[in-house]
Amino acid sequence: MSMTALFYHGWGFDHSIWNKVVGQLEGWRALFVDRGYFGQARRPVPDGPNLVVAHSFGTMLALHDPPQGCVGIVAINGFDRFVADSASPGVHPRILRRMADRFEGDPLSVLREFRGRCGCETSPPHPDKDALGEDLHLLATMDCRDDTAATPLPILSLQGDADPILPEAMRDTIFGRAHRIERRTVAGGGHLLPLTDPAACCKAIREIGEVPA
Repeated sequence: MSMTALFYHGWGFDHSIWNKVVGQLEGWRALFVDRGYFGQARRPVPDGPNLVVAHSFGTMLALHDPPQGCVGIVAINGFDRFVADSASPGVHPRILRRMADRFEGDPLSVLREFRGRCGCETSPPHPDKDALGEDLHLLATMDCRDDTAATPLPILSLQGDADPILPEAMRDTIFGRAHRIERRTVAGGGHLLPLTDPAACCKAIREIGEVPA
């Protein structure tokens, strides 16, 4: 049976962020989790061995509730906690508070600005405010460091060294409680590696997919 890659997208995006990666990932089955920000939500269930491939916020969702049969996690621009606290570097809490405060009155502007900071100048029309708002709250409050510590799965963290969203100290120490962690960096890479560096993403997927669970 061929390996299945189960893809998770991040906040403010949808499953189409993986189109370039999947186009270069020959020999793999692909399934897509979608949070329903711009269309129908979906959570497919793999029927055999699978590798989680998660972008950004999607990494926390996968860590917290990994699919049965998962053999590893490729975390692309990913993290197990987004907001900084006394124990870990991260994004300053006030940034999330400002986003949340503005989101209630002007969700489209918050969405456009966030995607623009990530390096994407377009935004799909007619977003689902409720779905985005619920996950913005999770982005600000979710802490999956205990999930990282509990999982026996290998984690490959692929980061960009020019990421405008994740601070350098955060990228360098993310998944610090993992039992099996490999860190890689894409020179010049930003926060949208699935769009800008699909070949590097595919290389990471293929290599960790060959590591025994």
